[in-house]
Amino acid sequence: MSAYDAGARPLSGAQFALDGHGYHAEIASVGAAIRVLTFNGRDLVRPFRADEPHPNFSGIILAPWPNRVIDAQYSWDGEDRRLAVTEPARGHALHGLLVWQEFDVVDSSESAVSLRSVVEPRDGYPHRVQVDVGYSLNTDGLTTSVSATLLAGAAAPFGWGSHSYLVAPSAPGTLSPVDGWTVSVPAATVQTVTQDRLSPTGLAAVGELSYDFREPRVIGDTFIDHAFTDLVRDEDAQARVRLTDASGVGVEMSWGPECGWLQIHTADLPEVAASRTGLAVEPMTCPPGAYNSGTDVIRLEVDEHAEASWTLTAIGD
Repeated sequence: MSAYDAGARPLSGAQFALDGHGYHAEIASVGAAIRVLTFNGRDLVRPFRADEPHPNFSGIILAPWPNRVIDAQYSWDGEDRRLAVTEPARGHALHGLLVWQEFDVVDSSESAVSLRSVVEPRDGYPHRVQVDVGYSLNTDGLTTSVSATLLAGAAAPFGWGSHSYLVAPSAPGTLSPVDGWTVSVPAATVQTVTQDRLSPTGLAAVGELSYDFREPRVIGDTFIDHAFTDLVRDEDAQARVRLTDASGVGVEMSWGPECGWLQIHTADLPEVAASRTGLAVEPMTCPPGAYNSGTDVIRLEVDEHAEASWTLTAIGD
């Protein structure tokens, strides 16, 4: 494991390089982001440069909520609360409070690093929560293990998520569009949303909205920016999303029952060069708008922990 000198710190923060079992990862301290992940030199996530802020939330940890708090306001234990609007175009509070926060290194080795940051009390979220993030390489790939502890304040609402853009093989130095990739998503239900603000409106069977990817299928020109649930799990209680190219080479993301929701986004972006060049696969403990609906929000009491983990694994050589 290595880190850049703090005096020459890149814009994405201190950098931590991990190696093992054919995998190479580079973790950036701002947002505890996965900046690079390769297997035998092949990209498994859409990388970004060390000397740039993470683009489009690439690789970051989402807490104390994933996705959106609608209208940046919610009620908790009978108290109405208002958060800062961090998605101005839609008027929501997006992706929690750690997006641009620095994480400090707690422990490190050649193939693992542990990072820590603290959510300090503020308007709309008057709680102090310690967030620990561990990255480790093993034969299964890169495992992310997260733990949150309420240090002070009354019981707090909480939710986890991650935000990696997965990729299938591309020519070196290029980004291929998602349209030609095949994906399998083990989910029976999708959350419906408004077209303009992506505000949740209900739930539907995946087949009703042409979002049934339980059997592998080519993404094509399908636009996806939706949350899925009713996840099918294997005998190890793992849900698995697999993304491959036409030859069957690609990447798998797997996670346990702590995350009962999954956001998929085809990364349709205003920047034409980057648009649809990665598939955001985001395991979450609660859905978009959870602080508004109360659905699957974790209630953290002082000294209690909320934990989750997920793994990125190469498919093929």
